[in-house]
Amino acid sequence: MDDTKRPTFGNRFLKDDSQVFQHNAWDNVEWTEEQESKARQITSEQAENSMPEEEQEKFLSEAPKFWDKFYEKHENKFFKDRHWLFTEFPELLLVKESEDNEGLLCNNDTNDGELLSNNETTVGSFPGSESKVKFMEIGCGVGNTIFPILKVNNENLFMYGCDYSQTAVDIVKNHKEFDPKSAFVFVHDISTEDEFPIPNGSLDVVIMIFVLSALEFRKMGGAVKRIAKLLKPGGVILFRDYGRYDLAQLRFKHRRCISDNFYTRGDGTLVYFFTQSEVREIFTSAGLVEEQNLVDRRLQVNRARQVKMYRVWVQAKYRKPR
Repeated sequence: MDDTKRPTFGNRFLKDDSQVFQHNAWDNVEWTEEQESKARQITSEQAENSMPEEEQEKFLSEAPKFWDKFYEKHENKFFKDRHWLFTEFPELLLVKESEDNEGLLCNNDTNDGELLSNNETTVGSFPGSESKVKFMEIGCGVGNTIFPILKVNNENLFMYGCDYSQTAVDIVKNHKEFDPKSAFVFVHDISTEDEFPIPNGSLDVVIMIFVLSALEFRKMGGAVKRIAKLLKPGGVILFRDYGRYDLAQLRFKHRRCISDNFYTRGDGTLVYFFTQSEVREIFTSAGLVEEQNLVDRRLQVNRARQVKMYRVWVQAKYRKPR
């Protein structure tokens, strides 16, 4: 099956509860008041039994180390390639030679680097500077987004990726499909004010998939503002991350909660669970215009074990004004 032509999420609805185990997943499942109340109770109890402050600092200050350990253990075998991105975010296919996509790029006359502020990178001095179209993934991991995007697009696209795990970046660079002529990956912690190795005003698309949730909430706004500066006028940020009361949140045991809706997993990595309003505030405060902000509620089932699993994600698009 052509992964770029899969149906978007939201096309299979559960109308008869007796049919719930007929498929592996159902879209846009409405929660009952009882479910919402139970979820609030669980997260309230998690917060009341949070991790002692003296234990929190290790996870907050050594986050890159825990992600290094994660990728050293799993390498490129944990995550699957994200082919579903093309149906949820058709912007990622804009470089593909197709009349259907004509005119959907930023289509502005701004030269790369023209919007430089505190970033001193000069025009022409950075990888991919001569490419017509530039995408960047924040939190690229081991390339499960980068390589599928490069595979379906043409030579006009240059792909950047950053991660604060050196191990993850090394795995991408050593991948058999990695080509420095079409991609550049580097270590970067978006929660800091360290400069990116590319100039502001350079990017058509920034991809943020399950990455912002790894930061402390208080650091998210500053990170997004710095990332937004990298966009060309008309450029867009594509966002998808964990939503409030997702199954993963409700499964956390006591003493894993660091602060409200912010947890450390068993492997030491961190995760936050968003509401739509929080996502809206973070991105619009960075001067971006909202084009999409939706909650994807899915009911996944294990038909063999007759188990129901309620997943919640927030998906959004924010564009830089021209």
